[in-house]
Amino acid sequence: MTASQRRRGPEPTWDPATQITVDHRSPVPLYYQVASQIEEAIDSGALPVGARLGNEIDLAARLGLSRPTIRQAIGSLVDKGLVVRKRGAGTQVVFNRVKRSLELSSLFDDLSRVDQQPTTKVLVNEVITPSPEVAHLLGIGEEDQVLHLERVRSARGEPIARMRNYLPAGLVEPTDDQLEEHGLYQLLRSAGVQLHAAQQSIGARVAEEADAELLDEPVGAPLLTMQRTTYDQSGRVVEYGTHVYRASRYTFDLSLRGDA
Repeated sequence: MTASQRRRGPEPTWDPATQITVDHRSPVPLYYQVASQIEEAIDSGALPVGARLGNEIDLAARLGLSRPTIRQAIGSLVDKGLVVRKRGAGTQVVFNRVKRSLELSSLFDDLSRVDQQPTTKVLVNEVITPSPEVAHLLGIGEEDQVLHLERVRSARGEPIARMRNYLPAGLVEPTDDQLEEHGLYQLLRSAGVQLHAAQQSIGARVAEEADAELLDEPVGAPLLTMQRTTYDQSGRVVEYGTHVYRASRYTFDLSLRGDA
């Protein structure tokens, strides 16, 4: 790769001018048709971080659309934090939002599956005496010991989640290195724990100062929250987690099915 290629960023394998299709008869606005197809390419990785879309005049001419239509489409992607405009260089992809289906899996494994290059910073890894609330959630006595973990998970170098987990002591004794290299569920399964089911709730709140600093968000930014209690095949609670995610970089996907 030449120095000029490194400055331009990776060449996209997905060319907007040839891949985007627009339907002039559709009631869906043209700008939205364009923006949604670019966003889908970003989410799928077809347009990787650093890829350039070219300038708006050229893209408008190649798609046979007006420049204001393309400007509005690109502007909507800028507002979502997916691309940035650079004078003289066109538009560049800066991030693809992580989408995660609701299933019994770890964030580390989900990110690895879609090539998001997960990394982990371990903040806390210690055995403690639980609070009455945590003891109740784990179904253990207040005098029992629990493993307390706190980590920041990043995708492609961008922090996306602060994770706090509590497990009955003795199930697994991970080192910091193991927590950095593997997901918690993978470590539990490797220790012989059979994960069977979980109860999960999702909510939202604004970022407080500590969260804002860890997740590189301003104080008051919206965050997604998740609390999960995980059970093994015998019905024993093996893990309770309470996590926060950057709403600007993360979504949950849920499929719903109607009655047959």
